Amino acid sequence: MKLTSLKFFSPKENSKPVVEKKVSKPTILKGYISPAGKLVFPDKTVDKLGFDPSNTHFKIGSQAGKRKLSALYLVPASSDESDVFKMTKAAKSYSIPLGVILNSGGVDYATTKYSFIINSFEYEGVTAYELQLVKDQGAKESAKKPYTGKPRGRKPKVKDAE
Repeated sequence: MKLTSLKFFSPKENSKPVVEKKVSKPTILKGYISPAGKLVFPDKTVDKLGFDPSNTHFKIGSQAGKRKLSALYLVPASSDESDVFKMTKAAKSYSIPLGVILNSGGVDYATTKYSFIINSFEYEGVTAYELQLVKDQGAKESAKKPYTGKPRGRKPKVKDAE
């Protein structure tokens, strides 16, 4: 008998593999800009952000040097500081009116629907929020509608019936 190299098994290989529990995906927090120019945060989103909207004030800013707004930054601040915004309660959401700032930043909220994705980050020891603006594509660019009126142009020649 010829000797060949042998591979030996271990008891670990004979046991069933341990299935790791799936890590839940982080939920994507969203809001939208109303046609009146308000940042609207649904109640579910505010609950997951983990702050008290009735007592929290925000400093709102954008990237320095940018003319068009692509993101807004909300940094929690105390109520006695100057230049802070307060959330107001609506039916099933909270909102911050920013119509003039959005218009001057090139966001045409009146004709186009915008939403935003909320990401948190650390800013000077405080948890702040980045609102990444996204133009909604919900209403697809509709194709040309079929013509329903009377035909225009030259009339087709009619062949003489003989």
